[in-house]
Amino acid sequence: MKNYKANISASGLDIYEPISPTNPDLYIPNRALQEILDSSLKGTDLSGLALRTRSKIVKEKICEALGYPIPTTFTKTQPRFPGQNFDVYNQQSNNVQIWNEEISPLRRYVFVQIDSDNIILSVKVLSGDQLSELDNTGTLTSKYQAIVRPLAELANLIIEDTTNVIEWCDTNTNLSKCRPTANPVKGALLPIEYILTELQSIEGMSIPYLGASQERNRGAALHRLICERLGYSSYEDDGAFPDIFNQLIEIRVT
Repeated sequence: MKNYKANISASGLDIYEPISPTNPDLYIPNRALQEILDSSLKGTDLSGLALRTRSKIVKEKICEALGYPIPTTFTKTQPRFPGQNFDVYNQQSNNVQIWNEEISPLRRYVFVQIDSDNIILSVKVLSGDQLSELDNTGTLTSKYQAIVRPLAELANLIIEDTTNVIEWCDTNTNLSKCRPTANPVKGALLPIEYILTELQSIEGMSIPYLGASQERNRGAALHRLICERLGYSSYEDDGAFPDIFNQLIEIRVT
């Protein structure tokens, strides 16, 4: 195998400078890319790292393995590594989600398999064509992100519901016989001010610490607590948006 790491290091290129697939000395073929990354990352211990930190560490190790300088910050580009035309996905399950874009047949996808002890087991590289053959839903998965401002700046956003929602509200609504995932019903929505008052009772309460990488499970614990405080007799989560569809409530752990 060619010494791609040495060639890339000598070139002075960074991960954001695309290399033509026809360049035999700098562009790493899929099989060679998989072998390099698998041997370099396998056995890496990611225990105790939050998801974003874990992602950053993996990307830094990939840069090191391929001979690229490690950038001070990783720019959100598509793909994440334009130089070698690939995206990276850290996987602790077999459920792969490609956020906010279709699978590109011309792109490469690097999957880093992590076990239950947060140790990297292996690295696999697939072309977009190969990955498309495994997609049995054809569904585009969307993800929305926002920056949470200090609560003082949010005050004007939580005073009252919109006109369309107000006519559906009733403070006497009893949710004990409702399902959190059920459709909203006119006359059975709790006003947002009432919800705020009820949920203020959870201030100061703690959510079990399940590990730095367990953001989803922490979110589920908060989701369960909110269902309880609002009066539901059971907790349900079908993965839909918003989380508590019956009351049009989306939950975020910050």
